[in-house]
Amino acid sequence: MGVDIGGTKTDVVVTDASGTVSQRHRVPSGQGNDAVVAATLEAVAYVCAEADIGIADVESVGIGVPGAVIDGVVTHAYNLGVERLDVATTLGEAWGITPVVDNDVNAAAVGAWILTGNGNRSMAFLNLGTGLAAGIVLDGKVWRGRRGAAGEIGHIAIDPSGPLDAEGTPGAIETYASGSGIVRQWGGNTTAEEVLRAATLGDPAAEIIRDRLFYGIASAVRVLVLTLDVDEVILGGGLTKWGEPLMTGTLAVLNEWQERSAFLNSLCLSERVQALDSTEPVAAVGAAMMGAGRG
Repeated sequence: MGVDIGGTKTDVVVTDASGTVSQRHRVPSGQGNDAVVAATLEAVAYVCAEADIGIADVESVGIGVPGAVIDGVVTHAYNLGVERLDVATTLGEAWGITPVVDNDVNAAAVGAWILTGNGNRSMAFLNLGTGLAAGIVLDGKVWRGRRGAAGEIGHIAIDPSGPLDAEGTPGAIETYASGSGIVRQWGGNTTAEEVLRAATLGDPAAEIIRDRLFYGIASAVRVLVLTLDVDEVILGGGLTKWGEPLMTGTLAVLNEWQERSAFLNSLCLSERVQALDSTEPVAAVGAAMMGAGRG
């Protein structure tokens, strides 16, 4: 079983050993420790009922969750309103089986590796969701870094005069290229989808935010390639539901940079990017495989 506890929804799947999904269910994640735990228990109970199994019949459980994760404890999961939650112990006591817990973007990176049949030695999964971060696979293994912060590139500032993020950093990548960042720039009381729709209809303020989105994604790709020289950057997350316009706009920025710089052109940035099918439960599948010892 794989559980993806996202900033807005909790996605649960039952898979076989290869990652093929047999059952899936999603519920709103809620805010705060109690709500997050309750949503997870509800979604897992529903999936078990649909699959006609009990939680005791499940061989393993893997969970992906935002924030820093050490020994099953998540901290600083601000998108969930969670400062600290011992996910492994709390849910393990409820189920009688201790789950493997990791950062949700790391889980998504594993899922993307599996779902794309990736034969490359290195890959970055760039999650464009409520927030922005990258899951990194090097030589076929997830790279977490010294303190589990590898891939938290949303905090990198790319414009000192840009809009402020939640922590007061100007021009952070996450402000430009995430759902929450788009809403923050607009001034709240809307959704990222509505802002992008307004840009399509010619609203000048929305067009600025849309162009910043393209610039932010392209900047994230550039950071990942220049720091890790990964074979491929796979785009995923809620914003990829926008489809072809997202890729077209991002590639236009990358190609412009490559036309101006022989060095960047030699790196073939635009050729290393692809978008994952937005309907795939990538993080939940990755979590299931990590739970099964395949992470």
